[in-house]
Amino acid sequence: MSERAYLDAASAESLHPAAREILLSALDSGWADPARLHHEGRNARLLLDNARAVLADAVGVRPDELYLTSSGTAAIHSGLPAVAAARRRVGSTIVHSAVEHSAVLHAAAAAGTAAEVGVDSVGRIDQDAFSAQVTQPGVALAALQAANHEVGTRQPIAWAAEICAQAGVPLFVDAAASIGRDAVPAGWSVLAASAHKWGGPAGVGLLAVRKGTRLSPAWPVDEREEGLAPGHPNVPAALAAAAALQARLQEAEALEKQHRSWIDELRRRVAADIADVEVVGDPDDRLPHVLTFSCLYVDGEALVTALDAEGFSVSSGSACTASTLRPSHVLAAMGVLTHGNVRVSLGRTTTYEEVDQFAEVLPGLVRRIRAEVGM
Repeated sequence: MSERAYLDAASAESLHPAAREILLSALDSGWADPARLHHEGRNARLLLDNARAVLADAVGVRPDELYLTSSGTAAIHSGLPAVAAARRRVGSTIVHSAVEHSAVLHAAAAAGTAAEVGVDSVGRIDQDAFSAQVTQPGVALAALQAANHEVGTRQPIAWAAEICAQAGVPLFVDAAASIGRDAVPAGWSVLAASAHKWGGPAGVGLLAVRKGTRLSPAWPVDEREEGLAPGHPNVPAALAAAAALQARLQEAEALEKQHRSWIDELRRRVAADIADVEVVGDPDDRLPHVLTFSCLYVDGEALVTALDAEGFSVSSGSACTASTLRPSHVLAAMGVLTHGNVRVSLGRTTTYEEVDQFAEVLPGLVRRIRAEVGM
């Protein structure tokens, strides 16, 4: 195995080689303001239009339905309130699952009256409760992620879209965890994603809004992205994001098969080799590259730190982190163990040797940490 194994691709992937090449080239050709009419501005606009067309095609919309933002979080924070505000006469209720990304939860709470819908033990939405909430009067919109960012469980987006369409309610889908790794779901009204998740540069988010979905941006509208992302766009980064996604989609089938097989093996080995462990999320209907498990009598941060010392970069979606001082809301909503939690997520450059070595090293580290606290 190489010196370190990066197993946190669900947080961010390293820059795809295709993106790096385009980015370096675009730094010299796409720096001008694309809103200007001079030669340099027209050239930057052409490059930006090309990037938008590629990204729009990847998510299944027209170029004029795709807005570029500064991040996936920015796409959520601008798009969700804009939809809610446009439907203020209908009502202010925003229906969402209990396991949405914190960006969606914060945006929903700020934009209206949030109506949270629970999930089952694998993290999938309670369909009866979701349907009942969406069909209530006064619903501005519903938000449901394509797949969960912590445990990988897919949500029934096509079904939810049909329920929302029958009720005349727009469906907002956070697809940050799945774009570039899984098929884009159908039927949504608004979709958000983030380039650094698929090997593009950080600082590029996507907000796709299908025609017919009304928007009322929360801040003063300028000529940029119809007011949904004010300010000078980062043209080189947008081009790099488009190149990375295009390349990633060409690799997706092979990576999906490879990653699913390795994660299946990891699920078996973790469950067999470690006592008092809970492997969470749907074992089958899930993103191919994510595995999350929780170990009883183990502090999540201690385990992540111990793994880091052994050369493995993973994340913890639970235990009390220094920034939040509270357990993962996703795991808590699922009713599963929230302590000693680790998320492993495979990337484009992950090797089987790294996965195998992780499975070999992990049980001993868990035993050591338990012994240190007298368990």
